[in-house]
Amino acid sequence: LPTSLPPNPARSLCFVPSQEVLGEDKLMAILKERELKIYWGTATTGKPHVAYFVPMSKIADFLKAGCEVTILFADLHAYLDNMKAPWELLELRTLYYEHVIKAMLESIGVPLDKLKFVRGTDYQLSKEYTLDVYRLSSVVTQHDAKKAGAEVVKQVEHPLLSGLLYPGLQALDEEYLKVDAQFGGVDQRKIFTFAEKYLPSLGYAKRVHLMNPMVPGLTGSKMSSSEEDSKIDLLDRKEDVKKKLKKAFCEPGNVENNGVLSFIKHVLFPLKSEFVVLREEKWGGNKTYTAYEALEKDFAEQVVHPGDLKNSVEVALNKLLDPIREKFNCPELKKLSSAAYPTPSKAKPGEKGTKNSEPEDVVPSRLDIRVGKVISVEKHPDADSLYVEKIDVGEAEPRTVVSGLVHFVPKEQLQDRLVVLLCNLKPQKMRGVESQGMVLCAPSVGEPRQVEPLDPPAGCCAGERVYVEGYENGEPDEELKPKKKVFEKLQADFCISEDCVAQWKQRNFLTKLGTVSCKSLKGGSIS
Repeated sequence: LPTSLPPNPARSLCFVPSQEVLGEDKLMAILKERELKIYWGTATTGKPHVAYFVPMSKIADFLKAGCEVTILFADLHAYLDNMKAPWELLELRTLYYEHVIKAMLESIGVPLDKLKFVRGTDYQLSKEYTLDVYRLSSVVTQHDAKKAGAEVVKQVEHPLLSGLLYPGLQALDEEYLKVDAQFGGVDQRKIFTFAEKYLPSLGYAKRVHLMNPMVPGLTGSKMSSSEEDSKIDLLDRKEDVKKKLKKAFCEPGNVENNGVLSFIKHVLFPLKSEFVVLREEKWGGNKTYTAYEALEKDFAEQVVHPGDLKNSVEVALNKLLDPIREKFNCPELKKLSSAAYPTPSKAKPGEKGTKNSEPEDVVPSRLDIRVGKVISVEKHPDADSLYVEKIDVGEAEPRTVVSGLVHFVPKEQLQDRLVVLLCNLKPQKMRGVESQGMVLCAPSVGEPRQVEPLDPPAGCCAGERVYVEGYENGEPDEELKPKKKVFEKLQADFCISEDCVAQWKQRNFLTKLGTVSCKSLKGGSIS
């Protein structure tokens, strides 16, 4: 960050809470002479989520510092990014973004009359801009274009040409919006350095770039519109917010990859400059934190309980979301929301999707599979072949799980072990003890019978999501209905590969750190 600031103290807001600034000397020179002209762009793809409050609060800082701020609704970029926004929905999604971003800004007190709003297609289809796209394509290498978009453009096995055009258009936007600087997440850094390298080759000036940190999702990875479990939508109902926070990874005392703590740090503290932990008097009563570091320290020392932390985030977040929900609670915007993000069409009577046939697709994303840590293991009081385990899956309290592993896995090998747990089976009593999940294991093919619990990759945390390759998106069923036999139908295609990797239809079970496997029992099923 800059070591010296311009005479106007308000201008220091240009740097806070920027994680990185590229072109600091140029920025300082501009601020000594006049106010900064800066833009922030967003591709109009999936529904904006609560992490968007991070750039919104920064935009508020820019305005307080006297900057001229432009917000770009990058509709053409949304289409170029692997067609995340289909052409026929482009106009509707851009309208949705305009309404929801303005509602966010109003909810944190940002005056809209101080901002300039622009759509990409307002100028990106012009003769001059199109010619510059061709000029740029004549000097940019395929390698540089692919590298620039690696963290922003969706990466697929057979990439489209449109994804290679994306970084070049974003670079040209700086010139056509007539700004001094562009602001974005740190995931945009490669596009920013791409722009710095190639704009001068067209005779255009190199711009300043300011970056904010990325907000980890509730599962610990980047908060993303395409990963349902990682995010809270701006229009989520209060009961949805509660459900998602309940699922969020928040292990007692663990401050690493903690999605709830990260949300407080990057979203709530910058907006309110304080955070109140709400709790009953018998647990110490409410406590107000004015510095995030103090809250993190108390959580690490287990002075603050995960349940209290989640409940407090829920209250604070709903206060931010209430004005946005209220604005969208009108017929016009409800209709826009449904049209911009339509649900899959319903089948006609007699076709797939009705009571006469299979009601829904049976796909792996419907399973809520998570990494669990075994906290305790005891023999079932009424069954010699069963263990009763307490397993942490990132919730406020560990789950009680009954498993038939007594004859296959010694108690001491289960204690403190990471396992893979199916979490959305309907709870059922097993010899008088209710089991709230199922430890997934690999049984042997022949005799003697052996069983090995599946192993998540080293370094995983309790509560981390496990998914099947190619089925990363989609919300798991809240509870699998026994009569539908969703798990049983999927389980029929579960197997262990010759490399001991867990698979469904030859697609690997994964976490963000790698593949799920077993120790040695290749070629069998998973149960």
